[in-house]
Amino acid sequence: MTKMTKKYIGAIDQGTTSTRFVIFDERGAIVTYHQMEFEQHYPHPGWVEHDPYDLLESVQTCIEHAVRKLKAMGGDPSDIAGVGLTNQRETTIAWDSQTGEPLYPAIVWSDGRTSATVKKMAAQSKQGINALQPICGLPLTTYFSGVKLRWMLDHVPEVKAALDERRLRFSTVDTWLIYHLTGGMKHNGILVTDVTNASRTMLMNIHTMEWSQEAIEFFGFQGIQLAQIVSSSDIYGEIHSGSLEGVPIGGCLGDQQAALVGQKCFEIGEAKNTFGTGCFMLFNVGHEPVLSSNGLLTTIAYQFGKNRPAYALEGSVAVAGSSLQWLRDNLGIIADAKEVNTLAAQVEDTAGVYFVTAFAGLFAPYWRDDARGTICGLTQYTNRSHIARATLEAACYQVKAILDAMNADSGHPLRSLKVDGGMSNSDLCMQIQADLLGIPVDRPAMRETTALGSAIAAGLATGFWSDIEAVRQVNTENRTIFQSKIDEARRNELYHGWKEAVSRSYGWAVQE
Repeated sequence: MTKMTKKYIGAIDQGTTSTRFVIFDERGAIVTYHQMEFEQHYPHPGWVEHDPYDLLESVQTCIEHAVRKLKAMGGDPSDIAGVGLTNQRETTIAWDSQTGEPLYPAIVWSDGRTSATVKKMAAQSKQGINALQPICGLPLTTYFSGVKLRWMLDHVPEVKAALDERRLRFSTVDTWLIYHLTGGMKHNGILVTDVTNASRTMLMNIHTMEWSQEAIEFFGFQGIQLAQIVSSSDIYGEIHSGSLEGVPIGGCLGDQQAALVGQKCFEIGEAKNTFGTGCFMLFNVGHEPVLSSNGLLTTIAYQFGKNRPAYALEGSVAVAGSSLQWLRDNLGIIADAKEVNTLAAQVEDTAGVYFVTAFAGLFAPYWRDDARGTICGLTQYTNRSHIARATLEAACYQVKAILDAMNADSGHPLRSLKVDGGMSNSDLCMQIQADLLGIPVDRPAMRETTALGSAIAAGLATGFWSDIEAVRQVNTENRTIFQSKIDEARRNELYHGWKEAVSRSYGWAVQE
């Protein structure tokens, strides 16, 4: 690997429940990091909100603490070549272009309040929920940013007034953070969004990489102010203040695309699955978009500099790691998320229990916003160990459903799956996943691949890594491969039970 004059590359990872700033060396090893949680707001059932300033302050705090740790280790912030950003996608911020202030709390990607909005919008077109799919690659669902902003315009007078007066700025989290980190209102902050984040708004044409006037008119967003769409790997500007003042921000990717890059899925047919708050599988399909016939999303995988963008098929599970928090915070049957593994390992199976974690509907490939969380198969024999194991299995079953759809769409069955994210730390969970898929599950030793992906994008933009071939040598040591230990008959039997449980989760939210 080429020797660099700078020693480190930094990555902001602004997630759904926590933020971290990670400093990597040229081998992709973590030098130091700082992480902090921030407050979640649940004003009504199925609603999830963040304070946009909490997101910004958590980023600034994590940077300062991580740099302080670096100095304590004998390092210096001047040795950081650049900073990449990865962020929770689809989370929607409406703000005033004249004041820079948010007009409403950020509506989080997993928020389900927009069910009625989706039905209303779908009724406007003969194509129903697929009205915009040829343009943006996405169906109309509660998931995406455009639908969330339409809800704000219909229910928040301040947002509607801002649009009428041509001062409504709409963005995802990446734009909000880069703008403030590069100076904000007082110092002409940079207003950009990268192609991966823009592709999640339903407003970008995935063929031209430009905002679609047709999509904007479909939603009734005429007069809205949008950020400039840029590559995922380019120097956007410099951090304006703090310990990293003057350091360039050189990469930006939505969190799941960042994990795809961090897992180095640069070839057609390579795929990764991230077990985070939700669960997200991306499958690289190359330089031409593939529109799904099986309930998957077509999205931008990444774009480096002026190179052609790569596309991906994506399947999303709304609830994965957050189900462990639910067991801890709502039911109180565990004191710590790690305790789930201890409990689940005490039983060989769930004794027929299935937990469909549809707290706010089901994403791909089901797309049922009327589904709700359902536990099936309870008996007097059932104990909390069975429920703990069923919670782990729930994410793994949904990953299988997505993989089956990807295999059908791509025509090239996946032969192994790269994994990362919090739940991938569980050997038991990854073994369950390998059993249910029937293919190897490949886990890296260093599993901060989402942060690593944004660091790679920034590293390529700043010259920290010379090219993709140099990047291929990053984070290659000590991977763990999980092989299936059950036969096809048992796999099919278990999956049949899951599909039966899913069917029983439908229809619970029809009155909302």
